[in-house]
Amino acid sequence: MSAGTAKARNGGRGSEEGSILPLVAAFTALALALILVAAAASSLYLDNKRLYSLADGAALAGAQSFALEEVSFDGEHVTARLQSGAVEQAAADFLAVAPHAVGDVTLVRAGTDDGMSASVTVAGVWRAPYLSPFFPEGVRIEATSVARTAFR
Repeated sequence: MSAGTAKARNGGRGSEEGSILPLVAAFTALALALILVAAAASSLYLDNKRLYSLADGAALAGAQSFALEEVSFDGEHVTARLQSGAVEQAAADFLAVAPHAVGDVTLVRAGTDDGMSASVTVAGVWRAPYLSPFFPEGVRIEATSVARTAFR
């Protein structure tokens, strides 16, 4: 078979010989990039949930930081008044003993606005597990939680 008959059989396009190796390499690189981005997004999500769990625990500790002298009973309801200093101290004590899965956890704010609920904001640093050259210093994430004192 001559080259002319092969060209005629292919509709005049010529030979379709070549390598699919560049195409395979490109799709492999794209798939690897998608896997790394998905792993980083999952890591960020989990660290954010862990930070919210720490904030919840610190807020709960702060909501239980009232002194017995600050509990009052009006004949129908029992109430306890929170103090911002006591809430902050209880939240700091909780964070000092709680295990941290998120890096560099700090207490940003802890206190009470209404004397009945404790509000705690904590911050941490998320570091990408595989993409650390793109985020060498990490990304700062924050979580805020509010807990209320209740007697039943």
